[in-house]
Amino acid sequence: MKVLVITGSPHKNGTSAHLAEQFIKGAKEKGYEVIRFDAAEKQVHPCIACERCHNTDKGCVFKDAMEELNPELLSADVIAFVSPIYYYTISAQIKAVIDRFYANDAALHNNKKAVLLLTMADDTDESALGALQTFKGICNFLEWKNAGTVIGLDCATVEDLQKTDYLNKAYELGKSL
Repeated sequence: MKVLVITGSPHKNGTSAHLAEQFIKGAKEKGYEVIRFDAAEKQVHPCIACERCHNTDKGCVFKDAMEELNPELLSADVIAFVSPIYYYTISAQIKAVIDRFYANDAALHNNKKAVLLLTMADDTDESALGALQTFKGICNFLEWKNAGTVIGLDCATVEDLQKTDYLNKAYELGKSL
């Protein structure tokens, strides 16, 4: 099984990075192939809905990191989105990547699984409702199976995260795919 992990934080050692690492550790221990794409470290141009990808055979007008990601996206069995919650939804870095899924829309409607891992400073999941609805909508539209979520509440720092069981939950989710 091939697992594609798309992270959205610019903090290489932040809370969501730690969650991603544990998820990846669990998946690798089960023998899954894991590809990690750190969206915040890549150049991904926002989609401009020019329709070139749909109206020609030339693909997307932008030649950026999506050229690296697209083959992995298309061949993955599981897509894991890992994001901090800054302001009520997934990070802009992941949103830019998701918007660019448009170029591969027809090919992405299949039997993939999807996972959502979130961290945030808030102590209620209200701040994650936008991310959860986005994830649910993607799964429904693309006919992907929701394989699980981990929502790390009250995790403003790595130290806060380490006092919880969220890292273990991410690890177990990676193993359970």
